[in-house]
Amino acid sequence: MSGTGTRPMADGSVQVRIVSDDPEAARQVARVLRERLVCDEPRSYPTGDDGEGIRLHLTVDTLRPHPAPHTWLTDSRSQARRTHADETAPA
Repeated sequence: MSGTGTRPMADGSVQVRIVSDDPEAARQVARVLRERLVCDEPRSYPTGDDGEGIRLHLTVDTLRPHPAPHTWLTDSRSQARRTHADETAPA
């Protein structure tokens, strides 16, 4: 797991990457983060030589440490807001 730096961005968010050869293990880590912190829905990308690994991107809100219950509406924020600098928004 890695972030873009040691300090949150101006809006209080931190970008987190989870990279694993085991997609289910990566999803479990993302699930735990989302249970403990305010995070958006992870975006997934294949990784590894065979494409069977996974890289998950999440944005964590560091200004709200205790999450409110998740609803589909709060989890479906604009894709443009959630897109990280090193990825492109889907068409």
